[in-house]
Amino acid sequence: MTRHACNNITGHDILMPNLDFEEKVISMHDKYICEVVDNKQLAAEIYSITIKNKGLTSKASPGQFVHIKCGNERLLRRPISISSIAGDTMNIVFEIKGEGTRFLSQCRAGASLDILGPLGNGFNIPDGRIIVVGGGIGVPPLLQVAQSAKGNATAILGFRNKDRVILTEDYEKVCEDVIVTTDDGSAGLNGSVTAPLERLLTSGEYSAVLTCGPRAMLRAVAQLCISKGVLCQVSLEEKMGCGVGACLVCACATSINSKKDMSRVCVDGPVFNATDVIW
Repeated sequence: MTRHACNNITGHDILMPNLDFEEKVISMHDKYICEVVDNKQLAAEIYSITIKNKGLTSKASPGQFVHIKCGNERLLRRPISISSIAGDTMNIVFEIKGEGTRFLSQCRAGASLDILGPLGNGFNIPDGRIIVVGGGIGVPPLLQVAQSAKGNATAILGFRNKDRVILTEDYEKVCEDVIVTTDDGSAGLNGSVTAPLERLLTSGEYSAVLTCGPRAMLRAVAQLCISKGVLCQVSLEEKMGCGVGACLVCACATSINSKKDMSRVCVDGPVFNATDVIW
């Protein structure tokens, strides 16, 4: 993906937002007006919205995200990962965390959304059999990965409890196998995603692990893959301000080619090789 220079936007623009900042962001990235096709609740505070715009969907790849304007009174957009794409429609799944995502949860079919995207660097899906490991709201961004693997993916999906389980039927349509874990054992296997992951990796049949979820889970998955000598790509979940690399709110510590630095999750990621992240 082409990265755009952000030198004319400073951190001060984020701390003291104004309409000029919004105009600068829009000028550097593709903006689309998308129609809301469907909006449904998947679990408590978790919603799935389907939007339609052929221009946007034709450019998106697994692991990227979109930046959505949530009403005229909120200057900063909300970054939401792409869950899946079908033709000219795109599905996004999110959890209500504040007024912006609450606004999105109330959008109905026929409404229009102002969207920048697709943004960020996504997953590089290797040949061979892969494992996708999702935790909580990190489950939706991996669905398009599983779809792109064309039957060569096994999914391990971790949730807090049975009431938080989402999208399993969608994964079952495209995966070799779907393993569900819950922290309290109320659905699927009792415990974390690492136990079934270790069992699968021991078989030596998988070329890579692609994962998204809470940082503690990502660290555990990454360390397990590194110990087994298996390629691991992680999609980091970080709070974002501008979403285009200007504000540095989402910076994380990395070591790439032995050079330590602060990488911006929004433009340098959100997907990184696990060995590049300083955990």
